[in-house]
Amino acid sequence: MMSVRWLLRIARPEVWRLVAAAVLGSLALGCSIGLMATSGWLISRAAQQPPVLYLTVAIVAVRAFGIGRGALRYAERLVGHDAAFRVLARTRVQAWIDLDRAAPAGLGKLRSGDVLANLVGDVEAVQDLLVRAVLPIAVAVITGTATVVLLGALLPAAGLVLLIGLLVAGLAAPAITLSVAGRAERRLAPARAALTDPVHELLTGAADLIAYGAAGPALDRIAGHDRKLTSLARRSAAGAGVGAAVGATALALTVVGELLVGVQAVRAGQLPGVQLAVLALTPLAAFELTNSLPAAAQHLVRGLRAVDRLRALEELPQPSVAWGNKDVIGHTLKIAGADARWPGASHPTLQDISLRLDPGRRIAVVGESGAGKSTLIATLAGFLATEQGLVTYGGRPLTELDENAFRRQVVVCAQDDHLFDTTIRNNLLVGRPDATDAELMSALHQARLGAWVDRQPRGLDTTVGERADQLSGGERQRLALARALLADPAVLLLDEPTAHLDEPTAAELTRDILAATRGRATLLVTHRLADLDDLDEVIVLTHGKVQRRGHPADVLQPTPTN
Repeated sequence: MMSVRWLLRIARPEVWRLVAAAVLGSLALGCSIGLMATSGWLISRAAQQPPVLYLTVAIVAVRAFGIGRGALRYAERLVGHDAAFRVLARTRVQAWIDLDRAAPAGLGKLRSGDVLANLVGDVEAVQDLLVRAVLPIAVAVITGTATVVLLGALLPAAGLVLLIGLLVAGLAAPAITLSVAGRAERRLAPARAALTDPVHELLTGAADLIAYGAAGPALDRIAGHDRKLTSLARRSAAGAGVGAAVGATALALTVVGELLVGVQAVRAGQLPGVQLAVLALTPLAAFELTNSLPAAAQHLVRGLRAVDRLRALEELPQPSVAWGNKDVIGHTLKIAGADARWPGASHPTLQDISLRLDPGRRIAVVGESGAGKSTLIATLAGFLATEQGLVTYGGRPLTELDENAFRRQVVVCAQDDHLFDTTIRNNLLVGRPDATDAELMSALHQARLGAWVDRQPRGLDTTVGERADQLSGGERQRLALARALLADPAVLLLDEPTAHLDEPTAAELTRDILAATRGRATLLVTHRLADLDDLDEVIVLTHGKVQRRGHPADVLQPTPTN
């Protein structure tokens, strides 16, 4: 029921388009049935060689039904798919909003394959739910009811036979399909997500896997998931085949039944002989509405499960700050007596943390992996709300500030900042879309990457490749730093910018960072203790607590031994 309510909420703006599509589809199918019934009567009556005037109405009706069937079917497809695509767009935007609201801290349990399945597979399943399940079922109910009533008016027994046949084909066949393929349908989406994840890992890490000779096991793992998915798809197809067989059998028996009751009615004088063909041929067209119902049942179940997964995105933990709407009035970033915990963690990752980052002040936070350094960055950036204590900017709690205004002032440069598979120019413009080429080059020179760009034949139009694999590790970090500097933030938060770099490169990059951030409020998170003498303060974190803090000369000097 919750899934249906969610779907109705998403599809509400397109209700009238969907209703129009159902009406047009019913009229198109009605034309098909009318064409078959009228043609049967026309052939039977023409065999009696009456004056042609007696056949004129039927001839015109056949033409009208034939033309109307094509025109109405086209209109139904046009309106129905227009509504479905509108709902698809709204669903995908809503899924993105839900993921964005939970990111980054609330997505810890989701694999990249799960997220991709949500944004692509599940959203498209909702589209199929409308076009291939809801609309066919609605058309079948409307047209089937009308056909049974009309045939029943012609001969009550014939209407009853058609009703039984349609119920068997429209209810029993889908039920049998789901009973045969139901278990496979329940496991299809998780199996697709399980296949997507290793494929994504293989594509992004192919070079490393090949270099270490691990590509074979990775391919074997993918092949195993693919075999499982193929097996499930085969079972699902088998269920659809069984349903189609039941529908075909029901059609054949219905035609035989119509002939039996029709012949008896003709013998009893209850039905003119020319109308016997109408009874026999009408089911052939009427059962068109049930042919798609076994597949519609599968799409219905598959779509509702996709809705369940999309609805679950709304229930993801949202550990980020609940933002307000006030503007920024100052530029001091402060955290006082704060505890912070990642979703699902048994204990706080940060405990009783306090620091003050005034304009122009530069602080380094050092510590081993797991000390809480990245958690501190996430907390200061508003990605992770505090359990106790307070984070303020310009004297106002983050919960009172407008998020966009805050993001324009405080920029995070993470160790794994994403660089898009495009040009250096386009990657930089993410930081400030209206920047000129001169401003781009200025930011690159501040990050000590300008000379390298000048040497490239295409300059700013040099492509960086997927995951920036055309750049060295140091160049990637410098490009990310240049993008952050281009945004001209009041506060710059740098999370492990020298991670994964060799010592000479890390030392050089650290010195360049300190030179580029002079005069700007900067928090540098690093595991390196060297090259920090130019900073105002160094804080040493251990297990989420401040172990030492003070001027670099005092904190970083060797501990005397007796």
